[in-house]
Amino acid sequence: MPNNLGLGGIADKGRVALVTERLGFYTWAMMRILLIFAVLGLAGCNGLPLDFSRAADEVDPATLIEGQVRPRARPDALGAAKPDENAVTVEQFDTTTDEQRILAAEVPALGEEVSLGVTVASLGDPSQPGFWLETPLVDAGAKGRVYAEETGASAQVNLIPIDGPATGGSRISLSAMRLLGVPLTGLPELEVFRTN
Repeated sequence: MPNNLGLGGIADKGRVALVTERLGFYTWAMMRILLIFAVLGLAGCNGLPLDFSRAADEVDPATLIEGQVRPRARPDALGAAKPDENAVTVEQFDTTTDEQRILAAEVPALGEEVSLGVTVASLGDPSQPGFWLETPLVDAGAKGRVYAEETGASAQVNLIPIDGPATGGSRISLSAMRLLGVPLTGLPELEVFRTN
């Protein structure tokens, strides 16, 4: 009686092996194709450019997605020079001049500034020169002033926005902390003003 399933003889076993081998190749090929489409699909969902001929850092500003977060340039440091890369002492890190300190200590005339609130500040990156405050109290860079009630001193600073709630802490420059006369390891409470 003939085998209707085609699996009875030696010749049939050879055909089964051939079919299985072909199915294995097709499965392998289909998996690779699906993987390529999945990667391209995810890249498209993520808004990544699919032009692989350009380097990743060569992005045309016109092709940026609206609302895309880009690094913000730090406002000028009132002319202060960057500290030497081998700096280790406070004096070596604080590169502001006496003239810059005098200008930063001036208080603007009444009505030229608006209070943004109070923040607790810690020492920021000491390798970044000048008078600045990174704070969640602003959403765009601005000129401003900080006032330390504990010492009665104030310093004009560049206000630099950072993410976080308005009640979050801030980071202040080494030069500004020294001008305010607060301990560098402390967490001074500062009133923040934006200059109009």
